[in-house]
Amino acid sequence: MKILYINSCVRKESRTNILAKYLLSKLNGDIKELKLDNSIKPLDEEALNKRQELQLNKKYDSKEFELAKEFRDSDIIVISSPHWDYSFSAILKVYFENINCNGVTFGYNDKGELYSLCKAKSLYYVTTSGGYIVNDEYSFGYVKALANSFFGIKDVKYIKAEGLDIEGNDSISILNKAKEEIDKIGENL
Repeated sequence: MKILYINSCVRKESRTNILAKYLLSKLNGDIKELKLDNSIKPLDEEALNKRQELQLNKKYDSKEFELAKEFRDSDIIVISSPHWDYSFSAILKVYFENINCNGVTFGYNDKGELYSLCKAKSLYYVTTSGGYIVNDEYSFGYVKALANSFFGIKDVKYIKAEGLDIEGNDSISILNKAKEEIDKIGENL
C-alpha cells in the first residue's frame, strides 16, 4: 500500500503536521512524505505551453509530470495544511495546479466526460486553525470537489482542530479530541 503524505505546513512545530503524523501512524503502508516548498512553481505561460506540448505528444515520462504520476499511483493520500485566510496554504494550490493534468491524473472520453486515472480510493485532509473555521467550502470543500471529480476519490475524510489560539480555549484538549477522531478512523481500517 503506497501512502503519499503531502505536507504543506510551513512551521517546523506545526500542529497540523503533528495531527497528520498521528493519522499516518494509524495507516498501514509505505509512507512517502512530500514536503511542499518553493521548488514547486506556479504555472506561468511558458510552463503551461510546455506542458500542453508534452500532453499533445503524449510525452508523460517528462519530469514535468513526476508529481502528478506520484499522486496518481498512490493508494492513499494524506494532505496537511494549516487553515489560513479562509483557505489552505498557497503552496498547496500551486501543487494542485501542477498535478491536475489531463492524460496523467484524469482524462476525457469521446463524449467529453471526465474520468479519473488515479489509483487512490481514500484521501484524508488534515487542518488546524487558531480561530474558528467559518466556512469549510473554501478549503476542505475545494479539496473534496477536486478529489471527487478529477481524481475519482470518493472516500474523503476531514480532520480538523480549530479555535486553538482563542483565549480561554484549551488547545491541548482540542488537539486530543481530534486525535480521538483519528483513533475512530483507525479502528475502521
